[in-house]
Amino acid sequence: MSTAPPPATDESPRSPSRPQPAPVPPRRSPWSALRPLVLRLHFYAGVLIAPFLLVAAVTGVLYAASFQAEEIVYDHELTVPAVGDRELPVSEQIAAARKAHPEGTLSAVRPAPEADATTRVMLSGVPGVDPDHTLAVFVDPYTGEVRGALEQYGSTGALPLRTWIDQLHANLHLGRPGRLYSELAASWLWVVAGGGLVLWCARRRARRKVRGATGRRRVLALHGSVGVWAALGLFFLSATGLTWSTYAGANVTDLRAALHQATPAVSAQVAGGDAGGEHAGHGGAAGGGGAAAGTHGRDVGVDKVLAAARAQGLENPVEIVPPADASSAYVVQQVQRAWPTKQDAVAVDPASGEVTDVVRFADHPVLAKLSRWGIDAHTGVLFGLVNQLVLMALGLGLVLLTVWGYRMWWLRGRAGRFGRPVPRGAWQQVPPLLLVPLMAAVAVLGYFVPLLGIPLAAFVAVDVVLGEIAHRGGKRTYA
Repeated sequence: MSTAPPPATDESPRSPSRPQPAPVPPRRSPWSALRPLVLRLHFYAGVLIAPFLLVAAVTGVLYAASFQAEEIVYDHELTVPAVGDRELPVSEQIAAARKAHPEGTLSAVRPAPEADATTRVMLSGVPGVDPDHTLAVFVDPYTGEVRGALEQYGSTGALPLRTWIDQLHANLHLGRPGRLYSELAASWLWVVAGGGLVLWCARRRARRKVRGATGRRRVLALHGSVGVWAALGLFFLSATGLTWSTYAGANVTDLRAALHQATPAVSAQVAGGDAGGEHAGHGGAAGGGGAAAGTHGRDVGVDKVLAAARAQGLENPVEIVPPADASSAYVVQQVQRAWPTKQDAVAVDPASGEVTDVVRFADHPVLAKLSRWGIDAHTGVLFGLVNQLVLMALGLGLVLLTVWGYRMWWLRGRAGRFGRPVPRGAWQQVPPLLLVPLMAAVAVLGYFVPLLGIPLAAFVAVDVVLGEIAHRGGKRTYA
């Protein structure tokens, strides 16, 4: 009796003559090729740019806190002890300020914006005061008492304490060259934050947990968690910081102008060229009331000018700028940058008191509004105390991220030394179809943001040279 052959199984021996299919290599995803490149960029940017970010973060926290400190330190100058029944005409308040401080010329007046606030009379060209600053004379709007005088800087009316911190944050008190530090930090902040965010999202969820982790893994988890929460705010600070930086800011301004998105300005030119007469400008207004007080027949005076602006809906706070010359008008502009923003402006003919031009913030181009709101939020004035607290939290978060980043590098090493960086050559693993557009985008971005493009090019050049030296020396290709 014959038996059937056993059925073939996977364990059955195969005929040696049958060709075996070649193993198919697993397909690499674009991310698997990009990850080493992102990791290396994040590492280098973190190590080399982090000191600038750390300084910007610490000084930024101080600046955000300076608004509240300013109100405490200069309470005597900023507020009046008792609210009176009737405010004096602005012209009389100017006269009181000029009597106490006849030096310099009148550059602007900010009538008391609130019932318990003082009026600021700003003087330019005062001996001993920085040429870019003004001397703010604080006047009680009810009695005309001069409560003090302080050096003032900028459109937000920063007084000495905030001015000092502002300059520390902006340029480390090094003037224009020092601004490169803050622009460098702003140019790279979004790169560091973006790279970290991408790396965090790509990690397995189990490796993102902080509880139970120890050593470098715990620091990495803390670094990633705080970085994710802070990423959106850091992107915002980077973008808004660049809008008024030296080089990238100039490119942003040119781009807005090309797109017809520049911030409109009220025209202070008076029709006829001599409408204000010889005393309409700085002559009488700079004196003890003069043209601003209406003592010259061809100048209606600052009180009627303010009334004309009020009739156009310009509520407090406002700033009145006297005519620059005989062919110029008064300019009255709202200066509230807190929400809701008030930035309407009018020009008033000094001879007739008629409004010659009006610019409404509601009519500003979209990019002009976004720029205004972005800068004001960056400086902590858009939403007041809440805005300042958020900025302080972001600054402290950036400090922690920087410290944790260096800590991870240290823990990666052995025997109390910093660890080795991510190996070079990651770009060689990126497919050309992905690498070429990426390099083109980086080149364009580097052109518009020079303090991103130039250091990046320097990093690449040094990296290539070190790699070639290591290759010829037969050493391992680590930076």
